[in-house]
Amino acid sequence: MTIVTHILATTLAAQAMGLEGRDLALAYAFGVGVDVDHAIKAPFYIRTVGLRDRRGYYWRSSLQEPVALLWILPLCVLLGTAVPLICFALHVALDYSVRFEKMPFYPYSPRVTRGWLTGVPDKVKEGVVLTVLVCTNLLLYSVRR
Repeated sequence: MTIVTHILATTLAAQAMGLEGRDLALAYAFGVGVDVDHAIKAPFYIRTVGLRDRRGYYWRSSLQEPVALLWILPLCVLLGTAVPLICFALHVALDYSVRFEKMPFYPYSPRVTRGWLTGVPDKVKEGVVLTVLVCTNLLLYSVRR
């Protein structure tokens, strides 16, 4: 999914849980910030592919795969909050709904998956999720006001 979808999903989770301060920062760090690896991988992409769009280029790292739970779960225990776990799980769920390749146990396993709902076009899934997130965010915001 796109960064917009991740921001909207994290905002919805933060509103629903009534997060503030440290927990709000953790929500955005684990709901959106885990995509920082794209910025880190951008120079490698440009060096390999150039500035053209190449579908199928592997942008992901273990930072945004389920294997990251190996360090996120102990962090949650250490911090005494489940917010990183919840927002990371939301991020992964969104990413696994699109068809590009994912390696859930990278770097410990070369297993590759395409996630779920592979028969539905990604643009359709993105549009539906985006619409639901915008409407739900607006509804929750108006109810809380």
